[in-house]
Amino acid sequence: MAVKVLIIEDDPEMVRLLQLDLERHGYEVATAMNGLEGLRMFHEIRPNLVVLDVALPMMDGLTVCQRIRELSTVPILIMTAHAVTEEEIAKGLNLGADEYMIKPIRNLEFNARVKALLRRAQLSDDDGTQPIFYADDYLTVDVDARRVWVGGEEMKLTPTEFKLLATFVKHRGQVLTFQQLLEQVWGYEYQTEHHYPRIYVSHLRRKIEPDPKVPTYIQNEYGIGYRFTGK
Repeated sequence: MAVKVLIIEDDPEMVRLLQLDLERHGYEVATAMNGLEGLRMFHEIRPNLVVLDVALPMMDGLTVCQRIRELSTVPILIMTAHAVTEEEIAKGLNLGADEYMIKPIRNLEFNARVKALLRRAQLSDDDGTQPIFYADDYLTVDVDARRVWVGGEEMKLTPTEFKLLATFVKHRGQVLTFQQLLEQVWGYEYQTEHHYPRIYVSHLRRKIEPDPKVPTYIQNEYGIGYRFTGK
C-alpha cells in the first residue's frame, strides 16, 4: 500500500509543489488549507506522515500538532517561514513535533527528511534478531512493542523520541558520540545538524528522568556524547 502523506498548508503554490514532488516519489497525498480542515482530514485518512505549516487559518499549526499527538504517534514535520530558535524547537517538541524545516523548502532536502522520518517511525534499521528491553522499578522500555512506562504510567513518545531512547537502550553502557547519534537516530541526511542530539536528549530527559537536572539514565560524556545507564 502507498504511504499516505497529509499536507496542511494555506499557500496553494506551496501545496502544489509539495504534492507534485511527493506524488512523483510514489506517495499518496491529501491536502488541507486550514487547521480545522487538516484535523478533519487526519481523522478521515489516518496518514503515515503529516507535513504541517505553523501559520494556518482557523487553527494554528502548533495546536493542530498537539491535537494530532493526543491521538497518534504519526511523524509530524513542521514548516515555518522564519529561522527557528532552540526555544521554538523545544516548544514544538513539547507539543509533539518531530522535525522542523524552514521555508523556502528545497526538494532534495524535503524528500530526504520525509524518508528519514518514515524510517525512524518504523525503526527499520533494527535487525529484530533479539528483543530490546530495559526495566527497573521506575523506567520500562519495550522496543519491540514500542511502549514506555515511567513511574508506572505509560509515556507517549514521538517517533524521534522513541528512536532515540531505543538507540540508547540498545547500546546500554556504551558511549554514543554526537555523530553516532545523528547517524543512528536521524540518518545520513542530518550529518550537519550537530545541535539535534543535545536538544532532543534534553527533551527526552524531561519525559523519562526522575530529575532531568540530575539525570539517572542518560549521562553526559562531556565533549563526546552520551551514555545510557540504569539504576
